[in-house]
Amino acid sequence: MEEKNSYTINEKNYRTVKLVKNIFIYLILGLWAIIVLFPFYWMLLTSVKSYSAYNSEYIPSFFTTSPTFQNYIDAFSAVPLGRYFINTIIFTLFTTLIMLIVIVLSAYAFARIDFKGRSVLFAFFLSLMMIPNELVIITNFVTITDLDMRNTYMGLILPSVTSVFYIYLLKENFEQIPEELYKAAKVDGTSDLKYLLKVMLPISKPTVVTVVILKVIECWNSYVWPRLITDDPDYFLVSNGIQEIRENGFGRENIPAMMAAVVVVSVPLIVIFLIFRDKIMEGVSRGGTKG
Repeated sequence: MEEKNSYTINEKNYRTVKLVKNIFIYLILGLWAIIVLFPFYWMLLTSVKSYSAYNSEYIPSFFTTSPTFQNYIDAFSAVPLGRYFINTIIFTLFTTLIMLIVIVLSAYAFARIDFKGRSVLFAFFLSLMMIPNELVIITNFVTITDLDMRNTYMGLILPSVTSVFYIYLLKENFEQIPEELYKAAKVDGTSDLKYLLKVMLPISKPTVVTVVILKVIECWNSYVWPRLITDDPDYFLVSNGIQEIRENGFGRENIPAMMAAVVVVSVPLIVIFLIFRDKIMEGVSRGGTKG
């Protein structure tokens, strides 16, 4: 009887400790979520404040009783933001498509084709990740300029059509596929390309989807390279459009209109992430696990 009471007390203590621990964890996570999401809330709130209301606030207000959407109208009228959206979509689609072809073939070669010096070459590829981006940008700029590709879609796209990290991620995923499938396919007379398209890609679909989504986000957020290689507004992307709004549109004073433009640019990425967040996590975890 005494042992039973002791067991009951220990169980209650364990539940109490577990409850307190969970409450503490959720409080920390909630606080962190507020810290992370607050800039987005502030951006959205500022975008619906009128210019006069924003400038009349000596103490920043965390809500508004008279929201307005005039700032969004101004964002599209001050600069050709719609055309920049089209340019960004073209840049994103073609860059992602070409990159997908390059990294899939490269990852397949490193994962399945046994050629001399494969390990050394792959180690060299991984070492490229240690090179600072600034050095790569300088080299790419000189190359694109020498090829007379400034202010062209090709000049925007070509430097972004490959990624050592994505090749590594996909290679690790391909290597998880049993080699017996490859040998059986070769016995049946299946070509390497057909095996890649019919077997490996369907099995590695989560990782491929993850790579595509991450590349789309990367292209949509591109700023330094498009800003460097284009000075013709006909080839500006949405990131350049934000800077143009700041310099030539509203200046530095009309912050609500600038925030409206930032919201318009950010919404597609937020929607994509919310829809595919599970696939992103699944693809990354699959690519980083062997065995």
